[in-house]
Amino acid sequence: MFNIRSVDLNLLPVFEAVYEERSLSRAAVRLAMTQSAVSHAVTRLRAVFGDELFVRHSRGVEPTPTADAIFAKLRGALGTVREAIAERRGFHARTSERRFFLTIAHPLGPMILLRLRERLADVAPNINVAASTRSRPIDQDRALREGRIDAAIDWIEPEGDHFKSTVLFEDVMVAVAREGHPALRRPPSMKTLRDGRFVVLRPRVEGEHPVAGLRAWQRLKLNVELEVSEILEVFMVASQSDLFGIIPQSMEKMARGALRLRSLGVGPKSANVPIKLIWHANRDADPAHAFLRKELGTVAARIVARG
Repeated sequence: MFNIRSVDLNLLPVFEAVYEERSLSRAAVRLAMTQSAVSHAVTRLRAVFGDELFVRHSRGVEPTPTADAIFAKLRGALGTVREAIAERRGFHARTSERRFFLTIAHPLGPMILLRLRERLADVAPNINVAASTRSRPIDQDRALREGRIDAAIDWIEPEGDHFKSTVLFEDVMVAVAREGHPALRRPPSMKTLRDGRFVVLRPRVEGEHPVAGLRAWQRLKLNVELEVSEILEVFMVASQSDLFGIIPQSMEKMARGALRLRSLGVGPKSANVPIKLIWHANRDADPAHAFLRKELGTVAARIVARG
């Protein structure tokens, strides 16, 4: 029988840091350890678990399947311990040193992250927030379950009963064209859309879209000439060609001012696209996470209000 007393529990935060950072050097900085100490700890972990755990490559390390399985269990356990300690001591935003990682698929993601960091610099200067702003998040649902992602801002909710969400703001998709496009000289009409050629974001789901506001556009069966991987590429291509683009209305003011894009003034009579903050239910009892959710809501509302 495996004897837990034979394991140095101080090794577990090292495993967690290396797994999340995908780098021994970044893990060392995070833990305030030397890289050699982290490397020695990983060697001991390999002996404990009887597996390589992490495979080196040019950009850092990649976890093995065994490491993935260990982390899926370990993250929840360490999170429970941290939450218990936090509840015992009480959460204080100004002195907390928590680290959070977000995914923000919406094109406002970089601005949300920037404004959040500016706000936290005043009210919680030692809390660190990093984020991925990819339009097509990779393995987001699993990462939320495992705790590698603390929260997501998205319009597509994960499957399953263990996730919670709240609407940050309502968006609408609009069709745009470059300033001076011939289509803008004519009165707005659905015929303009049907006759046009489009650049669009590559779909993240197969079949009918689960979000009504996006499904309505899908049902128009537009003439899509180009699909791109990142939504900001839609802005760039539409501004430099005769292709129409479909963008969130929350970005329309920026698109008009920075890229000289203009709304076609016509589209399907569709429902809004709710942009949601999503997290795993096991984070509800964490006061630091609740603080993060509140701050994200405040920042997102202010950005959208300013257009």
